[in-house]
Amino acid sequence: MNAILSSMTTRYPELIGCLPDIELGFELLNHSFHQGNKLLLCGNGGSAADCDHVVGELMKGFISKRPLSASASDRFEREFPGEGLDLAVKLQGALPAISLVSHSALISAYANDVDPEMIFAQQVYGYGRSGDVLIAFSTSGNSTNILRALQVAKVQGLKTIGFTGDSGGKLKSLCDVTICVPWEKTLDIQERHLPIYHALCLMLEEAFFPK
Repeated sequence: MNAILSSMTTRYPELIGCLPDIELGFELLNHSFHQGNKLLLCGNGGSAADCDHVVGELMKGFISKRPLSASASDRFEREFPGEGLDLAVKLQGALPAISLVSHSALISAYANDVDPEMIFAQQVYGYGRSGDVLIAFSTSGNSTNILRALQVAKVQGLKTIGFTGDSGGKLKSLCDVTICVPWEKTLDIQERHLPIYHALCLMLEEAFFPK
């Protein structure tokens, strides 16, 4: 077993049953990023905060500094002599991820003008391209605005990963990979989602930015 996942299940033994789906989720993300694609994320309430959290771990160094390569630094210096190296040293390697929950003007406009159930669906339609990945958080698995986003993702050719609770709800049938933590209460489910997406982010950082 991957050392990161082994450490996770040592601290959270109840997640052992989720390991096959976590590993599938990692393979899907790893392949997508290697193909130059991006990650979109959506969720409501506390799960919206989880979306922002994941972006924070992927778009900059998590436990690694992720320095730019010498060739990348040289490109900056050639373009901006005397400043380029300083620019490069303050940049970090990133995996492109967008939290759909943070676009307040678009979300409020679409909810008011069209349909609040379609706020994430519209963003997936606008941002999503075939080969991208959508991570959808729904502790019940039945949040309508999440289900609509997953439906659009399927039509657009995105791969999908669902984070949910024990039953999986309607979300389970719409996702390529569904990680169902064995809990029923929202706070318990969200508490177990965090170590899973931390593990995924650590594994991705290890794969793309080896020390």
